[in-house]
Amino acid sequence: MTCWETIQGYAFRSIGIGENLLPRSDFTLCQQFTLIGSGLIWNVYFGAMALILGFVFANALAMGKMHRNPWLRKPAEWFIFVFRGSPLFIQFFLAYEALVLLPRAGIEILGLTVQTSWLTKAWAGALIVLFLNTAAYTGEIFYGALRSIPKGDLEAADAYGITGWSRFRRIQWPTMLRLAWPSYTNEAIFLFHATTLVFFSGFPAFQQRGDALYYANYFADKTFNPFVPYPIVAFYFILLTLLLIGLFGAVNRRLNRHLPTNTRSRIRLRPQLIR
Repeated sequence: MTCWETIQGYAFRSIGIGENLLPRSDFTLCQQFTLIGSGLIWNVYFGAMALILGFVFANALAMGKMHRNPWLRKPAEWFIFVFRGSPLFIQFFLAYEALVLLPRAGIEILGLTVQTSWLTKAWAGALIVLFLNTAAYTGEIFYGALRSIPKGDLEAADAYGITGWSRFRRIQWPTMLRLAWPSYTNEAIFLFHATTLVFFSGFPAFQQRGDALYYANYFADKTFNPFVPYPIVAFYFILLTLLLIGLFGAVNRRLNRHLPTNTRSRIRLRPQLIR
């Protein structure tokens, strides 16, 4: 099988398109690059979906933590504390054990049976954990940005009669994003890297259709040589990180387009080695 035939057969295998069986022997570099790249589709899915959903929820958490009403503030504070204070891998483990305990036949609600078995699948259960985790971290970032908004901006809004929701939408929220965006970029990068933990969690891969680390581990076990597949995974994630820096940098320039060049905040990669 030529390299081009390998790409045609395995490029989308992780989502069920192409060859059903994995190669068993005589592994080539092209096969490893293609299958690991195919698995990366799942990592991008986990990261992109968790980032989009987490961004929306994080705004609500930041507003809740900023609110004077303790019935809104305390739940947001405790949610952020719990998910920031516990390791992500433990969250995967506890979530899987909790979801497995749900009745296999589903749950009866108002006479209707709601299926629960899909929650134990990686595409759903692992995504929920990543979504909640990144929402907590992002919510804290946005909360800090809300507290850092210059008082002069708010006083100017009051002077012009801009209050309530209009003030938040036109003044506070855009300023919050501008201040938080560099830190949020690093959170997004870490989130995509954290998707590799799905392989180690209890959530199973369906019909050998796993993520990038699943295929890298497969080749490492078969060849007894981890120094080829794992660097390939690192290579793909370095490219993904560069893509994220480019996309988020473009958004950052858009958010800061009204500021002088010397006062614009720049995106800088600050890896979080311990979390």
